[in-house]
Amino acid sequence: MTQLKPVQVHFDDLDAMGLLHNSRYALLVERAVSAFWAEAGWRLDPALSKFKDVYMVVREFKIVYHAPVMGAGDVLVEFWLERMGRTSGVYGFRVLSADRSVVHAEGHRVNVNLDATTLRPMPFSPEIREAAAVLIREPAAC
Repeated sequence: MTQLKPVQVHFDDLDAMGLLHNSRYALLVERAVSAFWAEAGWRLDPALSKFKDVYMVVREFKIVYHAPVMGAGDVLVEFWLERMGRTSGVYGFRVLSADRSVVHAEGHRVNVNLDATTLRPMPFSPEIREAAAVLIREPAAC
């Protein structure tokens, strides 16, 4: 299932032409995904987090730009999990206009769960898998 989160584009996210700077699309995706996990109880501090999986890093980020975001204001970020493996997950995403009529960009992001001590990949906990289940997108029927 997909999640849809509103995210604000700030004036300092814009380039000299008044368009959303290309590097800021990743930030918008990060803000949306982080909001979902914060609502689920994830915190960076292991003592405060509902989950023991607190060290996740982005391994890969791919984005295709379709139409520029012009000016400051609200956009929507739609995201889902395309798959969740043993130690990594692949998010799909789209950055949409506030009225959903324009797809500004789309792509995917790969996150890896790390062991806090060794900083090596470690399996996701059952708790994080359970919370992530709502994000897993079912494959389209042929």
